[in-house]
Amino acid sequence: MLEIRRLLFAAWLYLSMPVVAIGLSPALLLPHRYAMGVIKIWSAVVMFGLRWIMGVTVEFRGLEHRPSGAALVAGKHQSMLDVVVPFAVLPDPCFVFKKELMYAPFLGWFALKTGMLPVDRAAHARALKDMTSKARDRLKDGRQVIIFPEGTRQLPGAAPAYKPGVAAIYRDLEAPCWPVATNSGEHWPAKGIKFVPGHVVFEFLEPIPAGLKRPEFMREIQARIEAASARLSGG
Repeated sequence: MLEIRRLLFAAWLYLSMPVVAIGLSPALLLPHRYAMGVIKIWSAVVMFGLRWIMGVTVEFRGLEHRPSGAALVAGKHQSMLDVVVPFAVLPDPCFVFKKELMYAPFLGWFALKTGMLPVDRAAHARALKDMTSKARDRLKDGRQVIIFPEGTRQLPGAAPAYKPGVAAIYRDLEAPCWPVATNSGEHWPAKGIKFVPGHVVFEFLEPIPAGLKRPEFMREIQARIEAASARLSGG
């Protein structure tokens, strides 16, 4: 029975994207808020299926720390769910993500329209400079710039591998950083469809103030996110 539910939810997930994107594609011709509204609808559709098909509930904690305006948000990345849920809880999120996704059908259309931040990882220093410049523009627009410091999805309990990109943005923007912890990988795998019924928590942690030196900032953000994520996973 569990395998059937997994297959049903996988179908729900991967069919919802083209159905919502094509059905509401006229939003691509309208101002930003309409295209963002389509993404938020898709997020709600995915989370509805996650709960009622797969039996996975999602809780948000630390909402007193949730940013409502311009903010740099750094999150633990264990599953695709980490990309879905910010649209349910933040007013105008903007993701840093690999450039290749801009060419994906449906996803790329709305990513381009809503001003997401593609990064060419092969460009190294030039890519970092470009990312920081674009992130500054998004913050001027009052958006929440979201970056996953480890760059890619990690298995729960895996040794952390934080990259310096988040520190570069933090330093150049001279802005606080809001860490987010999660246990999403326990119920939505990094790869495959072996979803597990249960309870996922996303926790907004107290923001790290602006002005820390890079080594201190990297130690602080890793320590906070890893400790909170381990706690949410029962570790």
